Amino acid sequence: QSQLVESGGGLVQNGGSLRLSCTDSAFSLDYYAIGWFRQAPGKEREGVSCIVGTDDSTYYADSVKGRFTISRDNAKNTIDLQMNSLRPEDTAIYYCKADIISTAQAMCDGGPTGYWGQGTQVTVSS
Repeated sequence: QSQLVESGGGLVQNGGSLRLSCTDSAFSLDYYAIGWFRQAPGKEREGVSCIVGTDDSTYYADSVKGRFTISRDNAKNTIDLQMNSLRPEDTAIYYCKADIISTAQAMCDGGPTGYWGQGTQVTVSS
């Protein structure tokens, strides 16, 4: 049974960095589109960064462009999100999602298909 697992969350100061990882212990993620989403208290879940399985093209939300980098390591079966220059407004639960979607932006737009991890908390103190 497929199961996405996120790791790497934690507490960091304003301007700090964290690296999140998403993996599946049962299935290869090589050909999946993978998205990182986040949900802050009282807000809707939003797509942060996504990568597709066909050509590894990527998408970033405007709020994280230039600060976050998504990458795929097929040897480790992980999709990482390197987060630099973190801000208090980046505080949220971060989720990864896997789906068969052809474009990274469509992946980050969200949708009813695919499967999710349980999330990892990221807290940025001011």
